[in-house]
Amino acid sequence: MENLDVMVLRTLRDWRAAGKRALLATVVRTWGSSPRPVGSIMALAQDGPVVGSVSGGCIEDDLIFRFTQAYAGRGEEKAIPSGPPSFVKYGVTADEAHRFGLPCGGTLELLLEYDPDPAGLSELVAALEQGRLMRRSVRLSDGLATLEPADTPSDLVVDGQRMANTFGPEYRMLLIGAGQLTEYLATMALFSGFAVTVCDPREEYRGAFDVPGAKLVHDMPDDVVLAFRPDRRSCVVALTHDPKLDDLALLEALQTEAFYVGAIGSRRNNEARRQRMVEHFEQTEESLARLRGPIGIYIGSKTPPEIAVSVMAEILAVKNGVPLPRDMDVAQAKNSLSVPPNDPGVLVCGVREG
Repeated sequence: MENLDVMVLRTLRDWRAAGKRALLATVVRTWGSSPRPVGSIMALAQDGPVVGSVSGGCIEDDLIFRFTQAYAGRGEEKAIPSGPPSFVKYGVTADEAHRFGLPCGGTLELLLEYDPDPAGLSELVAALEQGRLMRRSVRLSDGLATLEPADTPSDLVVDGQRMANTFGPEYRMLLIGAGQLTEYLATMALFSGFAVTVCDPREEYRGAFDVPGAKLVHDMPDDVVLAFRPDRRSCVVALTHDPKLDDLALLEALQTEAFYVGAIGSRRNNEARRQRMVEHFEQTEESLARLRGPIGIYIGSKTPPEIAVSVMAEILAVKNGVPLPRDMDVAQAKNSLSVPPNDPGVLVCGVREG
């Protein structure tokens, strides 16, 4: 599944290019609890279709009711207005918060742009499809939108003159190893909006791998990492348990800006990996500080799909800047449960250790 913002902007571009009237709604402020973060977008066409989300659905329904023919009747005319952008707030009172499905005390403010320029939308979508980070600024006095490349992701800005929102390319995930766990993790990553690449030089594993939408490559993992060029919107996860495949690739990934670099394995395997890297690759505790392992959050997972849920949850938490409590860390949780790290009867990451 592709990046949601790109999907919304592409759909809006197509509507406008076909001559349809449409609006673009952007969450510009929130107070208290809010179902969608600042910067979230949705598009609404004159004849009723909607793509994207700014709430749990109730605010979308209200916008459809207010601006489209979907609820028109008895000769009532409803239309998307012309003119400069406008602001609208939802959830100001407790009754409105309940009506619009907002959490208790939640309030959000939207900026509504009417009939955005299709040429500008086409330029923005083309840049995002090329993997470029772009900043779109909207002049509040007349709705004129301008584009410029952005060096780093930044928060939405709105003041008395303009709104500026940064749109980025897809988040990317590189998975090393094409085993069963990878199939589950790749599937979860795809529907979470990641572009997924799977690398495995072993033909016997590649032959059985089947996840539509994931790119499968067969070069050596360290070469693939170099070609992948991980950035701040990328993560690299090693899943083979094979030092010949994992170690060099992880070391290459640690030299990049990837927001997450980790490897599957038990506590014992991860300690052995770190020791190898220190002894044979001149690494230090400082240079390995970003290497995660054992990966995932502790949910008592033992089967490949459960482990994939655990790993995907941690990746999303890191991506979203959410600190995880220490007792959710796999190694810490297992230590607190007094699970012997070398117990041959313990299942760790789906593999019996010992």
